[in-house]
Amino acid sequence: MSSQARFKKDKEIIGEYETQVKEIRNQLVEQFKCLEQQSESRIQLLQDLQEFFRRKAEIQLEYSRSLEKLAERFSSKIRSSREHQQFKKDQHLLSSVNCWYLVLNQTRRESRDHAALNDIYMNNVIVRLSQISEDVIRLFKKSKDIGIQMHEELVKVTNELYTVMKTYHMYHTESQSAESKLKEAEKQEEKQFSKSGDLNVNLLRHEDRQQRRSSVRKIEKMKEKRQAKYYENKLKCTKARNDYLLNLAATNAVVAKYYIHDVSDMIDCCDLGYHASLARTLRTYLSAEYNLETSRHEGLDLIENAVDNLDPRSDKHKIMDMHNQVFCPPMRFEYLPHMGDEVCQVSAQQPVQTELLMRYHQLQSRLATLKIENEEVRKTLDATMQTLQDMLTVEDFDVSDAFQHSRSTESIKSVASENYMSKLNIAKRRANQQETEVFYFTKFKEYLNGSNLIIKLQAKHDLLKQTLGEGERAEYPPLYPPKPQKLRKPRPRSIYNHKLFNGNMETFIKVPGVVCEWTPPAGLEGRLARPTYNNGGLSRVGGALADPGSVMTSAVHGYKPDNLTTAAYGTNVQMRIISGRSDIKRNGICEGSSTFKREL
Repeated sequence: MSSQARFKKDKEIIGEYETQVKEIRNQLVEQFKCLEQQSESRIQLLQDLQEFFRRKAEIQLEYSRSLEKLAERFSSKIRSSREHQQFKKDQHLLSSVNCWYLVLNQTRRESRDHAALNDIYMNNVIVRLSQISEDVIRLFKKSKDIGIQMHEELVKVTNELYTVMKTYHMYHTESQSAESKLKEAEKQEEKQFSKSGDLNVNLLRHEDRQQRRSSVRKIEKMKEKRQAKYYENKLKCTKARNDYLLNLAATNAVVAKYYIHDVSDMIDCCDLGYHASLARTLRTYLSAEYNLETSRHEGLDLIENAVDNLDPRSDKHKIMDMHNQVFCPPMRFEYLPHMGDEVCQVSAQQPVQTELLMRYHQLQSRLATLKIENEEVRKTLDATMQTLQDMLTVEDFDVSDAFQHSRSTESIKSVASENYMSKLNIAKRRANQQETEVFYFTKFKEYLNGSNLIIKLQAKHDLLKQTLGEGERAEYPPLYPPKPQKLRKPRPRSIYNHKLFNGNMETFIKVPGVVCEWTPPAGLEGRLARPTYNNGGLSRVGGALADPGSVMTSAVHGYKPDNLTTAAYGTNVQMRIISGRSDIKRNGICEGSSTFKREL
């Protein structure tokens, strides 16, 4: 019956863990769906913009009526879109979609055609939008590949946690079984000794005495074997529990990092250059529109303000807010004790204390190296990002020269081709941009891998540091982890209220004009800095445990600080308190005649 109950308990623990992991995996799947929908929405937006400007270039001669029909066509399409429904629901628009709304509003105000405007729309704006669509598709694929890798890393750490948890359960069960067998052997031994005490050995025959002694030896031998088996299983259980707790901390750290940092960074990768490129395209449109006539400036100012507010960070937050259930971090993995196991922390007692200490130092050394390497990768990543931003924010959207009335149509085309849209410049810019993107994603992948490794090792390092710090306070750690202590009743207050030194120790030892002078021990004169009298005439020794200012104050008041040990300063550390006249100079020098020493 007990084994069946234990099996049900194990099954409940594993079922609880698997449910939590399943929820995380469902979140990861929904994240990809959300990002894919966002990418498709952007591509659809860019396609709509391309079609819009193409149609606008074709109907430039139709003046205001044709432009109004065009604006109404896209406005009706937007009213049925998901973005518009979301906007009607909570007035919450993405910055790029907001720009699109304002462009349509401005289109309703257009009433005249211009040949230069037609040339700019066909040969500049539409080409830019096509390039942005290609960039969105390419960047989403690369970001998705990195996201798949991050998801596999999360699945890997959860599987590792599941494995060590099962191992811990197995060893804990074996430890309990060995403990019960040991108790059974002890009971048999006690029973055998009680029988021996009841019978008089002298009354037994020689054969019976030999048989009884042999039985006692067998019981003792069985007890020794079971005791050795118990200690062996107990050690395995302790190590398995430690591994489980360490992996638990590492898993929680990786999951938290992914939801707090990595998801945001992955969305940034999807947005890489999108807003900047779209801003350049729309600024090209603005530059053309601003030169048509001053009556249209009011509407164009609204569009310019929206373009200036193109903010990838704001759009990212809006996307995450609209899908907050998908992007919110899950609950932390909690420690799940097995069958009443009261130990809920890493055990630092012998014989695993030495192993944990060695593991702690290895982690400390490894972390120092990894942090330096990852910091260098981060600097390279920042420099590459700055290079990409410089490429994507080049100010090449000014087309005011195309609207000079002294220019002919041929000169207008040559000006447009000589600037950004020449084939040679396009090929060169695109090659440089894509090459920089490949290098950036390579470094970004390396940085993510390094930061994940650091966060896992740091979590284990911090837990080991806390555990070993608590373990070092005990000179002889107990064999078993400590159990919760019972509360003790407070002792009654003493009825003796005699005061030492007439009730005021400071008044008792107070001497007019007190200056503390530090006498360094032998062999430390060279290591001590020159005394600075502004801070009490003391200098701090590197690595010392006590603050010199507190040492001086303690000596003046006549007591020894708790955190000062003679081992920190040597065995001959002394504090000389020189008393003299009551006028003490601020620089710590005073005249005095009487001197006394107080051993610390």
